[in-house]
Amino acid sequence: MSEPKSVTGTTRLAAAVRDMWGELSASERVVAQYLVSTPPENLLFASAQELGAASGTSNATVVRALQRLGYAGLPALKRELAAGFTSETAPEERLKQRIARVGHDLDEIKDRVFDEAAERLDQCRRLLETDVLKQAVQTLADAREVVAYGVGASELAARHLVLKLRRAGRRARFVGATGFTMADELLSLGRGDAVVILHPGRRLREFTVLTDRARAVGAGVVLVTDVPTGPLATHADVVISAPHTPTGITAESLAGIVVMDTLVLALASLDEARAVEASHQLTVLRGQLLDRPEPRSRKS
Repeated sequence: MSEPKSVTGTTRLAAAVRDMWGELSASERVVAQYLVSTPPENLLFASAQELGAASGTSNATVVRALQRLGYAGLPALKRELAAGFTSETAPEERLKQRIARVGHDLDEIKDRVFDEAAERLDQCRRLLETDVLKQAVQTLADAREVVAYGVGASELAARHLVLKLRRAGRRARFVGATGFTMADELLSLGRGDAVVILHPGRRLREFTVLTDRARAVGAGVVLVTDVPTGPLATHADVVISAPHTPTGITAESLAGIVVMDTLVLALASLDEARAVEASHQLTVLRGQLLDRPEPRSRKS
């Protein structure tokens, strides 16, 4: 008896097209046929506009077809296709392929980066439902202190959140420790606190320990992740989807940073007086730190 084949991004796409073929419009079928007949590595670096042109349809048709096939958007398809690509290809080889695909034309490079960034942020915006945002904001608003945890590329978004929360008059601290040193950081976590976890999708023991500790002491957990249906999501109070880069062309923390900006602005709108006062105090302190010219002595 032969072993069942593992489900890859390519097989998942083919199965989705087969299962949904009768539900697709004529133009959506054209897109679907093009997707399954194109090498995955070519799809990874293509924008919706390019796929629309290549299939003789439009970028809007591409997006509709993907959604009909069960994908949140083009970044979601790319992420599934990239899983096998990244696990089987060495990082330096992936970099070579990215450069080869993009080429050396500066306008082409600019378009690639901005197109992927726009696709990721558009998908992130569509996935962030108002009720979820409201729950996340309330969790942070009620917190005695906000603890932002991020490691690796996710550290940038976590530090960004802490900086902006402090500037909005909120108590916040960053934690990025791993291993035994993380235990010291968790000692002061207590009831009434809120933990914001920037989770990149990699399975690290630290994420589980942190969520378990938060649950044990009565702290809230907001999970910002690329895998909103993963095991860690079951231990969070709020789960926000932040799509990561499927190609490595744009920063991994891009969507996470924009989500952090959204949370902080929403918090500031809840307590405008606190945010304004904190901004004023920050301006005063900055003024005290500036070098001021010595007053000129008056000639007699």
